[in-house]
Amino acid sequence: MDAPDRIAYHGDVHPGGEAVLDIATRVWNHKWKIDPIVRSLIDTDFYKLLMCQSVYHNRRDTKVTFSLINRSKDVPLAELIDEGELREQLDHIRSLSLTRGESTWLRGNTFYGKRQMFRPDFMEWFEALRLPPYFLERVGDQYELTFEGSWPEVMLWEIPALAVLMELRGRAVLKHMGRFELQVLYARAATKLWEKIERLRDLPDLRIADFGTRRRHSFLWQDWCVQAMVEGLGPRFTGTSNCLIAKNRDLEAIGTNAHELPMVYAALAEDDAALARAPYDVLADWQREHEGNLRIILPDTYGTEGFLRHAPDWLAGWTGIRIDSGAPEQGAETAIRWWQERGEDPRDKLVIFSDGLDVEKMTSLYRTFSGRVRVSFGWGTLLTNDFRGLAPDDRLAPFSLVCKAISANGHPTVKLSDNPMKAMGPEDQIARYKRVFGVGEQQRIDILV
Repeated sequence: MDAPDRIAYHGDVHPGGEAVLDIATRVWNHKWKIDPIVRSLIDTDFYKLLMCQSVYHNRRDTKVTFSLINRSKDVPLAELIDEGELREQLDHIRSLSLTRGESTWLRGNTFYGKRQMFRPDFMEWFEALRLPPYFLERVGDQYELTFEGSWPEVMLWEIPALAVLMELRGRAVLKHMGRFELQVLYARAATKLWEKIERLRDLPDLRIADFGTRRRHSFLWQDWCVQAMVEGLGPRFTGTSNCLIAKNRDLEAIGTNAHELPMVYAALAEDDAALARAPYDVLADWQREHEGNLRIILPDTYGTEGFLRHAPDWLAGWTGIRIDSGAPEQGAETAIRWWQERGEDPRDKLVIFSDGLDVEKMTSLYRTFSGRVRVSFGWGTLLTNDFRGLAPDDRLAPFSLVCKAISANGHPTVKLSDNPMKAMGPEDQIARYKRVFGVGEQQRIDILV
């Protein structure tokens, strides 16, 4: 373990020789300068780096703006979080660069069975990178936090910005607790997670990964949760989206692509015909970039039904589909029908469920679709931040915070989703996108996280 990581893992020594972290004591003694919220440029999701390389090679000159969006207006971030402390954490992130060990891991490791997933020209650029400036302003009881600049640079702000806001909100609640209260809090949270893991053991062919970086309780807690999953589920736990934890714990780094790519490509479209092609142009570039690897379709940016209805035949041969909005059962049934219509056997295909999951929903989906498709889960917020019911007034309950690309080369971005509650963009552009992509009435589903 590199020297900076030894700082983060002191505690009693495990019989295997590794320090066992006492998180409650660590919180009680918190001094952020030795324990910053984001401690590495690879303390991010793997898919961001995969997408960044594709953007670097295909659209590096695109100028984008990302913005923080707090969907949970009842959580007054600007009243809970000190602006000076927030700026310190963001400034610290701007001071980070890849360490030699991190660069070696990215350059030399095997990801998804492929050596040198990250090409030398991209790595040279990444090794020289410092994240660009941010713009922060308090507006009422919320913060406006935006990032502007070239797409491959600005996109790397998304995950660390969310992690900072989520953890600072948690620290604001925790600082009022005494040491024994914190010990009990974390003991209850650990028990809650372990009981979930024990229930997941009932699913024999389970495939599940940690997708919980962006809205985690803290880095240390995410790392603890990952270790618990490793011990509790063994090979059924397939890895983590967090690159730093994957590196430190010798786990698979998990991830492919996200809504950001089609949102920006669509914003750059010159007319309706180009707009209709944009989601498929993204995947054509993706296939060339990764030479046929990482072939997972995320179809819901502008409606799953329409995307699959108009998809080119070559997409049917891809490995699988990730379902990230709407009713997951409906999304999986739609995918199964589509594969059957295209002459593919759904039993050979992978369906990754990743939206607002907890044990009950995963168990239901597993039992419904196991044997019909290869079922997998990306477990996010309710793995790494389920403190519901554990703090006074439920002030540690997770909330819905996102950081999205809102414009590209001056044009607004739009996301429709399979759940209109997740739609974003100007109303006139939302109407245009619905017309172009043939999106009709949609079922409204409450957003948990």
